Amino acid sequence: MRDIDLKTLRLFVTVCEHQNIARAAQESHIEPSAISKRIAQLETSLGVPLLSRSRRGVEPTPAGIALLEHARSVLFTMERIANDVAAFGGGLMGRVSICASASAIAEALLDDIASFMREPANQNIKVDVEERLSHDLVRQLREGVASVGVCWDSVDLRGLQHRAYRHDRLALAVPADHPFAGRPSVSFEESLDFEHVGLPPATAVHTMLQRAAAQAGKTMSYRVIVSSFDAAFRVVAAGLGISVVPMEVAGTYRQALGVEAVPLSDAFAKRRFVVCFRDFEALQPAARRLVEHLETRAAR
Repeated sequence: MRDIDLKTLRLFVTVCEHQNIARAAQESHIEPSAISKRIAQLETSLGVPLLSRSRRGVEPTPAGIALLEHARSVLFTMERIANDVAAFGGGLMGRVSICASASAIAEALLDDIASFMREPANQNIKVDVEERLSHDLVRQLREGVASVGVCWDSVDLRGLQHRAYRHDRLALAVPADHPFAGRPSVSFEESLDFEHVGLPPATAVHTMLQRAAAQAGKTMSYRVIVSSFDAAFRVVAAGLGISVVPMEVAGTYRQALGVEAVPLSDAFAKRRFVVCFRDFEALQPAARRLVEHLETRAAR
């Protein structure tokens, strides 16, 4: 068996993640035929089929799954080697992949990452931020696809390490002329008498609210389902419903759209975010430094 080069391993991992050679080629800036040729050569070299091909795309065979796990480990190790050695050159270098929930991104995460990157010692560190549903985020951390994640601490974090990050509070976004406007707080159960503007069913917030409604012996009535908090505020401003949103995000929309944010009085409305990862000591130096920076924001 001839040596397997890192580029081929990286392309194989990308194909498995997308389950589509064309999309993997687009992301990798390479022709699909070139990827197909590399993988075919890899299959010949190893003596086993690695991908199962169909009209819907591709997926790894049992042998491909085994290779995928090892490939991710090898690529992670090589990145860590490069960054550990670079640290002796007077400054950290590297690229940190961080996945985060929509709530974390909508609030202070991007500002905190920006402050990290502005520090002179971190000028050669690049950070990729991708929005993920919380359960997908946790799965990708466990599989090694991402190195760092930021999500709500109510998510199943078994098998991961985590550190405290920021906290927030959920509120009810309502039009300025709504009966709840001006109140110091409101219970979630009271809000169930009105039509809601909701986030997609797969989100952690949606799941939590459905559970809370069931515990109250009621069901939620959704007038509109939207994909972002920005859209939720705009639909509320149009008078089409009310919406549960992070209090931290509401400030901008109060002035711009005339929407009120009334704090929810329920215990579940107080939330804590965490920074999570598989093993802190196994993180590359740049990622460890970013985690430590985010942790300093925990008390804010």
